Amino acid sequence: MSKKERRKSQLQTLKSIDHITFQQKCFQIEQRLFLSPQWKNSQTVALTISKTPEVNTWNIIKRGWEEGKTVVVPKCLPENRQLIFYHLHHFHQLEQSYFNLYEPVPEKATTVQNESIELMIVPGLSYTITGYRLGFGGGYYDRLLSTYSGTTMSLAFEEQIVDTLPVEPFDMQVSTILTEKRRIRCDG
Repeated sequence: MSKKERRKSQLQTLKSIDHITFQQKCFQIEQRLFLSPQWKNSQTVALTISKTPEVNTWNIIKRGWEEGKTVVVPKCLPENRQLIFYHLHHFHQLEQSYFNLYEPVPEKATTVQNESIELMIVPGLSYTITGYRLGFGGGYYDRLLSTYSGTTMSLAFEEQIVDTLPVEPFDMQVSTILTEKRRIRCDG
């Protein structure tokens, strides 16, 4: 199965999770995250603004603000497939843009250097227990992670954990995956 076919299949699986189950799973993943040493020991946390059917990150952002953390979110630069992170103080700094993602408005936010990010929560569609992931197809995070030295983590539903994925030389592993049922410490 090609990566494109895998993405389509995984999205269908995620869309089939009913609303109440989805909410419960997101809550369980959030609780596991908030109790993790990675969250507790990080002042600056990077994550994307989720859209359905991804694990909901809106509540995680609010919790970060409540705890006084510096929450940073990426803006995609499609011309060179790069991510630039911006400090997010409130949701009014966001606009819908590339691929209908919510991203920061550069004029309303301050850039943050990748070196200052202690915890990078990396999105994806599928994951192996060794930390390899099937992303959304742009290669943005693999490029970023190739030079990132902080802690990496992904949040996923159990339905996103798969036995194998096609791995290419430029694919980067995450070090931990949290699901609604478990914490997976990866080899990455």
